[in-house]
Amino acid sequence: MRNALRLGLLAALLSAVSAHASPVGIDLPQPEQTLKPGPGVEIASNDCRTCHSLDYIQTQPPHMGAAFWNAEVTKMIKTYGAPIPDPDAKAIADYLAQTY
Repeated sequence: MRNALRLGLLAALLSAVSAHASPVGIDLPQPEQTLKPGPGVEIASNDCRTCHSLDYIQTQPPHMGAAFWNAEVTKMIKTYGAPIPDPDAKAIADYLAQTY
């Protein structure tokens, strides 16, 4: 009897909550960041922006070089699952190493 009462109360509570629930819309801001010009900027802008804001690139320490940027791009692909094809990964790492 107690279980039936609890289940009934739970069902009533869920019905009341779902009756007042409404879809939530989210308006995402348009990307405003841009990367410095250079060979590969379009690939880097498009592929990197898929997962994060371009601010992440611009806040890295300057002049870190090719090894740093190759490791960062590899980490984005292997650790975080970034959908970046191999030719794009090389172009992005080269661009970032030369520009940042």
